[in-house]
Amino acid sequence: MTARIASIQVGRIAPLGPDRVASAFIKSAVSSPIAAGALGLDGDHQADLSVHGGPEKAVYAYASARYPDWAAAFPDLEPRFVAGAMGENLTVDTMTEDDLCVGDVHAIGDALLQVCQPRQPCFKLALAFGEPRLGRHMVRTGHSGWYYRVLREGSIAPGDEIVLAERPNPGFGFPRLVTIVNRGGATLPELHDLAAMPGLASNIGRRVREALDAA
Repeated sequence: MTARIASIQVGRIAPLGPDRVASAFIKSAVSSPIAAGALGLDGDHQADLSVHGGPEKAVYAYASARYPDWAAAFPDLEPRFVAGAMGENLTVDTMTEDDLCVGDVHAIGDALLQVCQPRQPCFKLALAFGEPRLGRHMVRTGHSGWYYRVLREGSIAPGDEIVLAERPNPGFGFPRLVTIVNRGGATLPELHDLAAMPGLASNIGRRVREALDAA
């Protein structure tokens, strides 16, 4: 499969929704190459660093193929389901969560990025659209998108190919992780697998170890 970056978006902190909550959810497209660093894309900001940003939420990617599903579920919002609507940095063509394994390393432009965790929707998704059901729909469908950590800093650009450089966990598909993170219910073997899994986000690994200790 050949996947490409359809578009790249960055955002600055601005008031969001009727309560004017500080957020960088609303992003604007960039047309030229941009630097991907350990803490994210050049010019991309985060309002609440306790839940957004950081090395393991450096770059957020979302599949363009999911937008028709959103439009079908929420037809009144159809014109708004375009690249960047989920607040993603990278809108990805011909790749979805179903094509990923936990810890996949992707070469994009000069950079190396690693898939490390899914997005868990917060209230700002509902604020951005004025629709409180969006978060529940994301959880129910598993169409979460994915966060990258940046293993090697470099320049990326719209149209760049996404090349699978390494797959350390071929037996653990990303949708399994999405289900565990959003709904719980991991089996004991799954917890043991996750506890030893290279590339998994440390916050999820910590919760996994706590669950194993409790078990």
